[in-house]
Amino acid sequence: MGEDTVWTTLPGPTGPVAIAVSPRGLRRLSLLDRPERAAEHMPDGAVEGENERTAAVAAQLAAYLTGERREFDLPLDWSDFDGWQRTVLQTLHETVAYGETVSYGELAARAGRPGAARVVGAIMGSNPIPIVVPCHRVVDSGGGLGGFSGSRRGPSMETKRRLLTIEGAIAPTLF
Repeated sequence: MGEDTVWTTLPGPTGPVAIAVSPRGLRRLSLLDRPERAAEHMPDGAVEGENERTAAVAAQLAAYLTGERREFDLPLDWSDFDGWQRTVLQTLHETVAYGETVSYGELAARAGRPGAARVVGAIMGSNPIPIVVPCHRVVDSGGGLGGFSGSRRGPSMETKRRLLTIEGAIAPTLF
């Protein structure tokens, strides 16, 4: 599978995005602080390059970031997911639409484990396909934005805020 997985770097919401696409579909989307860090976020055996699969992801991501696309119509490669992580991420992908938000606790309940909000938070932080599997739509039950994965190196709360603003889930701010 590794040699069939191709990765490339694209413009993202607040910086570069690295994507890896296998014959099964989009396998990885990593929000980066610097493009030279892309390779360290890609699956083992993936090769740098571009093909029709990476071009499809690039076109849909660009259209989403400009507000022209509300849903991604991409096959996903779920092979890097297992167990309850996969259940939670598939539940998120299938049940939380563009412009909507859900609390960590509500997502836990939808996935079959009421009361597991903290575990859902950890799963959101390890999501290998953010934006397309929309972990940015998961927020605190008290109305706060919650966290966003990789805030030390890569995506930040500004990325989450920007994505939710694009979708109209929160109002744009002056800052």
